[in-house]
Amino acid sequence: MTKPTIYIFGTSGFAREVADIAHANDHAVAFLTNDPAQAEDLSDFGEVLPESEVDSLSDALFAIGIGDNGVRRKIAERYAGTLQFPALIHPSASFGVGQRERVEAMPGVIVCAGVRFTNRIAVGAFSIFNLNATVGHDVIVGDYCNIAPGANLSGYVHLHPGVWVGTGAAVNQGQPGAHLEIGANTMIGSGSVVVKSCDPDSIYVGIPAKARG
Repeated sequence: MTKPTIYIFGTSGFAREVADIAHANDHAVAFLTNDPAQAEDLSDFGEVLPESEVDSLSDALFAIGIGDNGVRRKIAERYAGTLQFPALIHPSASFGVGQRERVEAMPGVIVCAGVRFTNRIAVGAFSIFNLNATVGHDVIVGDYCNIAPGANLSGYVHLHPGVWVGTGAAVNQGQPGAHLEIGANTMIGSGSVVVKSCDPDSIYVGIPAKARG
């Protein structure tokens, strides 16, 4: 049976990466944008449609191929309760006991190639786990987070909603009953090493990571 087309909001490089995941799962794709005339040539992936056609596609499947957490949240909230956003998981991602089902249950989650989840991880809606990221046991990831390529989350870490963990960053392990916390909407710079909890709405960089003034 032919799988349904997945309509991807966005026409950027990350939208193409989301298309790769859809294709790897045998879905055709199309892209949605406010101005198709300004979009790059995506003919090797699928057609580009105006977002105004969404109402005619209400029984279809959708994904948000936009890395910016705030923009992704606005689109998700705009269409909450009206469009279907399944979790999209690349076939090369791997999971501990019972973990794949936890991820699949959350709408809009994107899991790219090579990601590794261990077990007992809580995953928020519309979060992104980019290429080769790893997520340790008992981690909590809030809604609309973005874990960039090669980032590593050790066990007992809690990312509050809207956190961005940069490429190659590492977040050290918390403790049972005392998660290492990264506050909502905080950004962890690429290559940084987080060894203690971080405040919300902040930027942390360096080894060890410190708040940037």
